[in-house]
Parts: sequence; C-alpha cells; structure tokens
Amino acid sequence: MIEFILPDIGEGIVECELLEWLVKEGDTIVEDQAVAEVMTDKATVQIPAMYNGRVTKLHYKEGDIAKVHAPLFAMDIDGADINTSNINNSDINNSDTNKANVSLENVEKSVSQKNQVEEALNETLKTEHSNVVEAFILPDIGEGIVECEIVKWCIQEGDIVEEDQVVVEVMTDKAVVEIPAKYHGKVSKLHYQQGDIAIVHTPLFDQVIGSSKSSSNLVESVDVRENEVSTTISKTSPSTKLVADDSITKSNSKALASPAVRRIAREYKVNLAEIKGSGKKGRVLKQDVDAYMQAPLAASSGATNATVKANNLVSNSSILKTPISNANANSNASSSAVQEEVIKIVPMRGIKAAMAKQMLASATTIPHFTVSDELVMDNLIALRESLKPEFEKQGVKLSFMPFFIKSLSLALKSYPEINSRLTKDESEWHYLRSHNIGMAVDSKIGLLVPNIKNVQNLSLFELAVECDRIINAAREGKLSGADLANGTISISNIGALGGITATPVINKPEVAIVALGKTQKLPRFDDTGNVFAQSIMMLNWSGDHRVIDGATMVRFNNLWMSYLQSPEKMLVHLK
Repeated sequence: MIEFILPDIGEGIVECELLEWLVKEGDTIVEDQAVAEVMTDKATVQIPAMYNGRVTKLHYKEGDIAKVHAPLFAMDIDGADINTSNINNSDINNSDTNKANVSLENVEKSVSQKNQVEEALNETLKTEHSNVVEAFILPDIGEGIVECEIVKWCIQEGDIVEEDQVVVEVMTDKAVVEIPAKYHGKVSKLHYQQGDIAIVHTPLFDQVIGSSKSSSNLVESVDVRENEVSTTISKTSPSTKLVADDSITKSNSKALASPAVRRIAREYKVNLAEIKGSGKKGRVLKQDVDAYMQAPLAASSGATNATVKANNLVSNSSILKTPISNANANSNASSSAVQEEVIKIVPMRGIKAAMAKQMLASATTIPHFTVSDELVMDNLIALRESLKPEFEKQGVKLSFMPFFIKSLSLALKSYPEINSRLTKDESEWHYLRSHNIGMAVDSKIGLLVPNIKNVQNLSLFELAVECDRIINAAREGKLSGADLANGTISISNIGALGGITATPVINKPEVAIVALGKTQKLPRFDDTGNVFAQSIMMLNWSGDHRVIDGATMVRFNNLWMSYLQSPEKMLVHLK
C-alpha cells in the first residue's frame, strides 16, 4: 500500500477544498483516471491517479481542506497481485480453473521479473546518468491559468535545441506565449500535438541532455522482457482471459480523459463513458469528443426523418381517427430542419471564452448608460500633420490615438471619479492614482484590451512609442500579462473599421469606456447661417450608473473635447 501525495496545483497554493471524490474506497482505478476534484482560490482542478490499483482509504471527506504535499488517499498498486477470486465455479469447471491459476502464476512471475528489471534500470539512471532524459514541465504562464492550447510547435522530435530557444507557442485565455527551452539537448518526445490542451505543471516534452551505453543496453533488456511478458499473457487460457476482461471492465467504469477534455465534455453535456477513446489505453481525446458531437447530428436527422415518414403513414391510413399525426410529423420535420442547419461546432476557449465571460459579467452586473457627442477634428488634424515629420525622423508613427489618450488623462485629473472602480461586494468605491488607459485591439486571436500604464507621466512622443509597441504585440498575439492587467479606463476605435456610433460594453471592473467613430466631412452652419464643411467624429460613452451620473459624464466629456478641439489648451497642463 502506498500514499498518494497531493501534488503542486498552482504557484503559491498550499491547500485546497475537496469538492468531490470521483472514486470511493474499494474502487479499481487506472493511471491518469481523475480521482478527485479540488478547488483552490484560483480554479477548480481534477487530480489524476499516477498508477493502476485499488483505492483502500480516502483521507478527506467532501468539503474538507486538503494540504498540498500531504497524503490524499491510500491505494494498493497493481503489479504482481492478480485476484482470481472472481472466477465463478458454477460456470468454469475445476480443470479450467486450475489451468487459469497456473497461467496466472506464470504471468505473475513474468510481471515480477519485468518489475525487477525496471527497478534496476531506474537505479542505474539515478546513480550513473540522472539527467539522461528530462521532462520539460510546463511552467506557470499567468496568474490563475491552469491550462493552455498548443498553437504551434517550433521544434520536432529529434531536433537539437539550445538553452532559451523558443520551442512552442501556447495560447491562454489572455495571450499567446512563447515557451523557451531550459537546457541544451535533443528533443526525444512531444507530449502534445498542435491544438491539444496542455496542463500547467505537467510534462510538455522530453529532452535528452546526456546519454549512456549501459543504460541503453538496460533499456533494451527491459523492452525484451516486456515482449516476453506480453507473450506470456497472450498465451493464457480462455478462462484466464475471462478474469482479465472482467478486471478491465471494472477498471474502465470511469472514462479515461484529461481535465481539459472533461471540461469540454461538461460544456457539451456529454457522458464520456459513451465515447470510444482513440488514445492510449482507451483515453478519450478532444477529437473523440468532437467526432461524437458531429455524429448525433446526422443520426438524429436520419432518425427524425424516419419518424416523420412513419407518422405520415399512420396519418394517411387513419386521417379521421388521428388527425394529430400530421401535426406531430410537421413538428418533427421542423425540428430536423433546424438541426440540419448546424454546419460546424466550435468550442469556446482561449481568448473567445475569456471575452464571453467578461462581457457577460459586465452586461449583467453593470447598469450601463450612454452619452454621445460630435467632436470637431479640424484643428487636431492640422496639428498632427505638422508634427508627423518630427516623429518620422525618429522612426515613430504618429496617429491620433496618443492625442486622445493624453487629453483623456488630463481630463481625468479634473474628474477622478471616472478613473475608479467598485469593490466586488460594492461596499467601497476606489479612486485610482494611475491613469492606465486601454485600447481595444482586434488581434488574430480575438479582442484584446492592453493598456498603457501611468499615462499622466508620459509625453506625447512616449505615448506614440507605446501605442506602436502595444498594437503590434497585440496583433501578433504576443502581449505580456502586464500589458493586459490593471486597466482603469478604455478606448475603442471602431472608426478604424468604418463605424460611426456604438454602445460599447464597459471592461469590468472599469467604470467607463468610449468608442470613437470614423471622421466624416459634414456640412455645418456658422453663426451667420452660412454652410461650411467640418471634419466630425462621433464620441460614444458608456458609464457605470452605480457611480457615475449623466451630468458628470457630460461635463467630463465636454472638458475632454475642449482639449481635442483646441489642442493648444493641453500645453497649459503638460509637465
């Protein structure tokens, strides 16, 4: 009997709540089978088994607090112990039973020999070449992030990699991150394929850092011994196979799948036990779930059409007795038509899942109100044109965004309540010192809102440099976590794509956001009634009505617009 030690489940996490046991005492479990679901202060995690065996004792009850690096449960490990007590004497005669026992004894001996060789190999590797093959463990890649999607492998099995060389690009729900190698060596195995979900703190790939002739020979002997054991098992009598098949059925009563696949199954409300896994040991993979989701559409459509035809036959034969049959047929036909309209199923994960969650939280918890006004852009356009050559000399592109950001910061100094946030329990309203102004960017991995920190301390030139850096990084999906964190107010430039007006959704926990429309040349009247052309942009604000009233928002917007319509006013306040 051994103790299963609760492993590290997140940086700085020392305990967790045991939400649910997925096994009970006496259950037979297999390697990688989820045994418990625990909750930390960051996420819910499923804990997989490390070995095949039988659970003998659960050390915690559901709802208890479990300690990291402390025993979670006790188990007997499978190996040389094969139980023959399940053979039914009424179904199998004594001679067959005796043959089965003899065969099982042979299997036990072979398994025991194999274990001895494996132990010898492990000891050799430990004493002679402890760093021959090392698993690269996927490190923490962001606060609260427990899994990520493999976007692209930058290496292949057999490649030689250098220390700090980028080996893989992964995508979290916040950004695309490049993972570098820790050592120089040869890649021996990739544990995931492109598109798979990788779990933080689990092996990402194996790397050969050294080599050993003796250990190689020992490995070969293990392979030979494994073949001998497999041959011995394949030669067992039919009665022995009955025992083995029964054991496999019991051990597979719970489907083998990674936490990421189980999460996808929960989202689809799919029973993993009904899916035939194509992975090792029958493991259910992501593509198995996708294939299972696609199959019911065709099957359901065919079954529904058959039902419609049957109903029509009944209706035609007894139309006076059962007039409702046609209604049922029409209803089923309509249902079939709706199902056939589904042409693709796309799992919501990564940036899209995070955006959906964020927008839902904002729209359902923040009472939005909107304010719109026209901004005359003529003076700002002239100023930008006069400054562009100076910026270009230093290799910096000057857009309108640095002007909008800097003037917004100046206006926030007079209206600090706009640069604020409510606590989660809405018991306190915090005014914020730093003006961390965000820009919504349509990146290749989805909508991102990076922000420029401490705008109140930056010059127009420094803002232009930061805008270029952040926009380029966002479009490549290579923003850092710091660029995305701690924003205080946001700007969405819908005009870049041609939009005029919008009702932007606040980026919670911020309390305000503005959407900029496209600039249009429109006719306007002067004080004497003469028509003239002006460059007009629509400014569209959304505010959190829990802390900002309409009058405050209008006054704040008027001040911001005054800086933009007469840019020279900003000189008075610049430091």
